[in-house]
Amino acid sequence: MNISPLTLYPAIAHEIRLRCLLLLLEHDELCVCELTHAIGAAQPTISRHLAHLREVELVSDRREGLWIHYRINSGLPDWVANVLRETADGVKGVAPFTEDLAALESMPNRPGAPRCA
Repeated sequence: MNISPLTLYPAIAHEIRLRCLLLLLEHDELCVCELTHAIGAAQPTISRHLAHLREVELVSDRREGLWIHYRINSGLPDWVANVLRETADGVKGVAPFTEDLAALESMPNRPGAPRCA
């Protein structure tokens, strides 16, 4: 995998993509519906941004029934993983990232339950 800074920084510069990545750093894997609930954006918007993150190989996905689950790509170069971790550490306690985590934690019917919200 060869992600360049010219690929990484535009990908994480968009608020929704950055919020998705930071949630995925905190949780090993999240369903699109969880990201939609946490961020408060429409499902097509979240899916479009996740598709972009997948295209630049920052995230990977897997299908389980009706749901698509995303995770940070395990093959990221160390420098990219370090940028993401440092960013996450730098925004701890900062809105909207704290609200995203709180919304996700309070989400009813998370995957693993009979239905996704």
